[in-house]
Amino acid sequence: MEMQEQVAIVVGAGPSGLATAACLNRLSIPNIVIEREDCFASLWKKKSYDRLHLHLAKQFCELPHMSLPTTSPTYVSKKVFIQYLDDYVTHFNISPLYDRSVESAIYDEINERWSVKVRNASSGEAEEYSGRFLVVATGETSDEFIPEVEGLDSFTGEVIHSTRYKSGEKYGNKNVLVVGSGNSGMEIALDLCSHGAMTSVVVRSPLHILSRGMVYLGLTLLKYIPLGTVDSLLVMLSKLRYGDLTKYGIRRPQEGPFFLKVKYGKYPVIDVGTCKKIKSGEIQVLPAIIRSIRGNEVLFDDGKSHSFDGIVFATGFKRSTNKWLKQGDDYLLDNDGIPKPSFPNHWKGKKGLYCAGLARRGLYGAANDARNIANDIKSLL
Repeated sequence: MEMQEQVAIVVGAGPSGLATAACLNRLSIPNIVIEREDCFASLWKKKSYDRLHLHLAKQFCELPHMSLPTTSPTYVSKKVFIQYLDDYVTHFNISPLYDRSVESAIYDEINERWSVKVRNASSGEAEEYSGRFLVVATGETSDEFIPEVEGLDSFTGEVIHSTRYKSGEKYGNKNVLVVGSGNSGMEIALDLCSHGAMTSVVVRSPLHILSRGMVYLGLTLLKYIPLGTVDSLLVMLSKLRYGDLTKYGIRRPQEGPFFLKVKYGKYPVIDVGTCKKIKSGEIQVLPAIIRSIRGNEVLFDDGKSHSFDGIVFATGFKRSTNKWLKQGDDYLLDNDGIPKPSFPNHWKGKKGLYCAGLARRGLYGAANDARNIANDIKSLL
């Protein structure tokens, strides 16, 4: 196994990793990008539903040094965004190494370098790379998470994670349960309903529902007005637009939408039509926790049971960084793969370790991280 030398090693070829590589390439800093899937941006290309659009206006979703096309709409589709990423990779001459799973990344104190061991899935062979700098760009959404539910393996219908959901076309006239009420869960519920499925969605926790326009207004105002004031305004606008949703099984949190996003990484639901379907009764909200499953019957902790033909788990992701990143004395990331230092100092650790796109600030945050990392490495060189 021959050791291959680099200046910087970037782990992950999602938007965060691509942005970092582009910024490094612009500054002529040699780097490699290691990716476990067989393509870049696999979440976008292979693991997202057909009707997906960016929930934020395009100027908040651009990667560094290249704008989204002026001809594209304000809220771009999955297809347009993937084309943008294709063009981005070509423009900045990024060539990720695919099918490489990182098995360990260890800092060598004597040589002051990171040693990264990977497994090549195509050949089965072990490979080793060495670099002065290591960038963790594996994303907030790296490993699909489905909670353990008693009797889930006895369910007679189809069970999938939201990353395998494409369209509601095949679910017409079927009873489908969506578990999880984040943006993916709410939009998948809308898509199912639009295709004629009898749709129910589990909403366990309180959540903020905002329109795209409200979020755009909020992000714009945050440049000039304190976060608390912006949150108060958005909650007021949400109440005016959507009314009291408690009778439908949806409660509002005590804290404001931007506060929750900054503090806990909990995104508000950006409504693209689901709320209307909930109010009309076309989508049923189940404000309970699943207790167990027997056959096609799902029993909830309020004692009620419902039968379903399919279950979509929109229950998010876990990160597995802690399995391979041996950090020594540096504690940039916690066990869940989220930065310990708070924003805006979250992107830089010690000993040449960085992270990009993990501050729960979406594509906008990832772009800023990439610029900061490349500039910092340039200054150290």
